[in-house]
Amino acid sequence: MKRVGILTAGGDCPGLNAVIRSVTKALICKGDIDVYGFEDGFTGLIERRMRRLTWNSVSGILTQGGTILGSDNKANPFRVPVKVKNTVRYEDRSDEVLDYIREIELDVVVAIGGDGTMAITNKMCEKGMNAVGVPKTIDNDIVGTDITFGYDSAMTTAAEAIDKIHSTAQSHHRVMIVEVMGRYAGWLTLGAGIAAGADVILIPEIPYNLEKVQEVVEERSRRGKRFSIIAIGEGAKPIGGDVVVYRTVSDSTDPVRLGGIGNRLANEIEDATGLESRVTVLGHLQRGGTPTPFDRVLATRFGVATADLVAEGDYDKMVALHGSTIDSVPLAEVGGKCRTVPSGSDLIHIARMVGTHMGD
Repeated sequence: MKRVGILTAGGDCPGLNAVIRSVTKALICKGDIDVYGFEDGFTGLIERRMRRLTWNSVSGILTQGGTILGSDNKANPFRVPVKVKNTVRYEDRSDEVLDYIREIELDVVVAIGGDGTMAITNKMCEKGMNAVGVPKTIDNDIVGTDITFGYDSAMTTAAEAIDKIHSTAQSHHRVMIVEVMGRYAGWLTLGAGIAAGADVILIPEIPYNLEKVQEVVEERSRRGKRFSIIAIGEGAKPIGGDVVVYRTVSDSTDPVRLGGIGNRLANEIEDATGLESRVTVLGHLQRGGTPTPFDRVLATRFGVATADLVAEGDYDKMVALHGSTIDSVPLAEVGGKCRTVPSGSDLIHIARMVGTHMGD
C-alpha cells in the first residue's frame, strides 16, 4: 500500500483543484494507494496538518478556482520564522519534516506550484524525500514546460478586462494603461495584449523607449484615433531604468513585490503629451475565478501523468507539456529558474506584424 501526500504551494491560480482531483482519482483507480492532502502548502508539512483525500472529497471541484487544501507563499522548511521576543529568527526544519514523512510512512509528496515550490521540493529531494512536481503559475515562466496550467485562465481574464477598457478609453479619448502580472516574464502581458488588440505591449524582456511610446499615442491622436490601449507587464522597465518595486518583505520565499510601473508610465505620458492617461492594475483578479476549459484539460492531464509517475516509482521529476505531449523533466533542472519570452518568439513577431508597438 502506497501513501501519497499532495500540497499546493505559492500563489493560487485557476486549475489547482482540477489537479488535486485528477491526481487523487487516478491514484485511487490504480488501487492500493492512500491519498492525503497537506493544508496550506509546506506549512502543512511543517506543522503536521494533513487530511485524507477520497473520491467523494474531490468530486465537484473541477471547475472551482483556488485550492481546497489552501496555499502559502511564505512557508519554507529550510527557513521557518520563529519569534523571539521582539525579533524573528529563521530555523532549518527540513530534517523535522523528513522525520514526519517517515513517521507517517509517506512514500511520495506531490508538490503543485511554481518555480519557488519546485526549488524547495528539489532541495527536499536531495535530503531524501521522494516527490513529483506539477507546474503551476499564471506567469507561464517555469523552465522545462511549454505551458503551465493557470496561464490560459489568467490570460483570458486579462484579455477580457482590456476588452472592456476599450469602450471607456474610446468614450473619454484617453490613454488607458493596463498593468498585468507576470513578474519578470512577459508571457501573460504579451498573450493578453495580442488577444485584446492592445496598441502598445510592454514586457520585461524588451526595455522600452519612453519617447517612442509617447510618439505612438500622439501619432494615433493625430490620425483621429483619440484613444490608446497600453498593456504593460509589472516587471517592465524603460531602457536604462529599473523595475518598480512597491514593497519588499523579509518573511517570504518571494520577497520583492513588483508594482507601480503603470502609474509611472501614465504620469509620464500625460506630462509629455497632454493626453489624459489612466491606469488599471488588474492585480489578483488574474488569479481568481473558474479555470478555462483549456486549463481544466491541461490540469487533468498533468494530474493523471503525475499518478502514473507515482505508481511507477519514478520520482524527483516534474510533469511537463512539450508540444502536445505530456512527459516529465528532472526537478533539478527546474527550480529557481525563470523562463522568459525569447527575442525570437513567434508571439513577438505576431504582435509586430499586426501593428502592435513593442516599445523599442
